[in-house]
Amino acid sequence: MAAITRRVGGVMVFLIGLSVATPLVVRAQAPGSVVDADPRVQGRSYLFEDTGEQMPYALFVPSTYDPSNPAPLIVGLHGLGRPYDWVMGYEGYLDFAEAGGYIAVAPKGYHARAWYGSRGPATAPGTRAEEGMVALPDNIGELGEKDVMNVLALVREEFNIDDDRIYLWGHSMGGAGTYHIAAKYPEIWAALGVAAPAPSVSPEQLEAFRDLPIIALQGDEDGLVVRTREWVEKMSELGMEHVYIEIEGGDHSRFINSSPETLSKLFSFFNIVHRNQRPGTR
Repeated sequence: MAAITRRVGGVMVFLIGLSVATPLVVRAQAPGSVVDADPRVQGRSYLFEDTGEQMPYALFVPSTYDPSNPAPLIVGLHGLGRPYDWVMGYEGYLDFAEAGGYIAVAPKGYHARAWYGSRGPATAPGTRAEEGMVALPDNIGELGEKDVMNVLALVREEFNIDDDRIYLWGHSMGGAGTYHIAAKYPEIWAALGVAAPAPSVSPEQLEAFRDLPIIALQGDEDGLVVRTREWVEKMSELGMEHVYIEIEGGDHSRFINSSPETLSKLFSFFNIVHRNQRPGTR
């Protein structure tokens, strides 16, 4: 196992490559099943004015939240075809959020296959209509991006959020969405995280948010590892503050959603990186 070090925000981060044990079985999950099963997760919705639909999102508020003190916020983007509350069910996710005092939110991204706009404003290839929907809008990608930003605005309006500690991360399709949304709104985020990201564009996209620290988590038995290595190489070329952890024996999903040890690296990274540490920020 290889040790990996990177300098991030003036702090030397030391991370160990992990071996993943026998894979666990991850059962299919219906939308709202985490909300229903875990009282710590709130199922919310709002009127999405662009389409007139009620759009769901999942919210976690730590028990230590005090409206008089700004709280850090994590926005988590789910993978292809997954329910809106999917990431809230990752093993240890809420425990880490509670320990760090994070408010955590998981938007749907309008549709489970809208790619958060990362594949353009139009319908992404292979997108299927959901039951009860007559047809999908032609601008489904644009709507996916808007939903994320709408939910972010709702949470910032309702809670006292620390503007220097707003984090964005995503898994698979959500990783592609993280790259895309970071490129469009780099001024918002303190840091980023991607797990087995599936971008459809060139690593040149990193130019748009080269000043944002980022952690990339990737299993070495996942076919996306080649693409992730290319993006990490570009991060190095651009001089980006970044940490890359490649998990020995890691697959595409269980290496993160069933491994608190891997997931802890994401939260440890966010714990030490604040926006006001970067040059040119307050």
